[in-house]
Amino acid sequence: MPTALAVMPALIVGVVLIFSGVLKAGAPADMHELETLGVPAPLRRRWLVVLHPWAEIALGLALIALGGVLGVLAGLAATVLMAGYLWLVSRALRTAPDASCSCFGSSRPVTRATVVRNAWLTALSAAAAAVSWANPLLGGPVAALGWEGALWVLGAAAAALTAALIVRPDGAEPAASESTALSAPQDADESEYFRTRTPAVAVTLADGTTTNLRLLASRRPTLLLAVSETCGSCQSVIDGAVQWRERLPEVDVRLMVTLPPESSTLADTTAPQTLHDPQGLVAESLGPWRTPSAVLLGVDGMLAGGPVSGPGAVEEFVAEIEESLRELRPAGG
Repeated sequence: MPTALAVMPALIVGVVLIFSGVLKAGAPADMHELETLGVPAPLRRRWLVVLHPWAEIALGLALIALGGVLGVLAGLAATVLMAGYLWLVSRALRTAPDASCSCFGSSRPVTRATVVRNAWLTALSAAAAAVSWANPLLGGPVAALGWEGALWVLGAAAAALTAALIVRPDGAEPAASESTALSAPQDADESEYFRTRTPAVAVTLADGTTTNLRLLASRRPTLLLAVSETCGSCQSVIDGAVQWRERLPEVDVRLMVTLPPESSTLADTTAPQTLHDPQGLVAESLGPWRTPSAVLLGVDGMLAGGPVSGPGAVEEFVAEIEESLRELRPAGG
């Protein structure tokens, strides 16, 4: 009878990889998310992103069904893969506070728990590489367990997969949420934009003074542009802010970042100053969103539009605001 040490690491990592691949196959990773996470450019090819989930499934099956030298090779491949994931999330946690990871099909913020989880999976993969030689060449851990043990493992895997598929969020929901604010001005009969209260959360101005978001927008409407220094897709929004201030003279157009003023390359004390939200309170209250995003805050303490996410959606949002303001301006103004 095989020892748990020889069987369980490969089984656990194999099942995790299969589940991860299945969940990712239905929701391919967002290219912007991969860029923010720090995935090297050569690995951000669309065909690689599409094949990635199936490669995870194949590797997971190899860990479960192969032993001996083949099992060791599969364990080494899993160790390299998990170590790569660990490096990415560890780096993102230090350098990109707004980074997210679709590790299991749905996008979630990278946190310390993400790093701990990936470190544990890396250790299990290394253990699988070290002990898989003791399992049968063909059949691997499953053959080592025998029929009764294999059936138990398959039953547990089926139950876990069923639970994962049930709780997995619908990948179409975020896109529908982001488009709601854009469709409202176009046809109020089809989709009505429900205004909610602007959260009175603390934010820091570039000069170091603090205020709260609702109070800040009580003087003039504020178009808040959430961007990141490490976000390549944000550059067009960052560059566009200057001309948008000219096109929207009635509105304060402000960039907002998650780094404090002293650490941000985007900090600007020129009015209207940049906003800094190191604790992520604004995104926590209005989001979750991905950078770049935009939201319009009204002077009445209510949201006037958004949030919307993505460079294209932000540009369309600005164009709609401009059109609305043009209709309100006096003739000849």
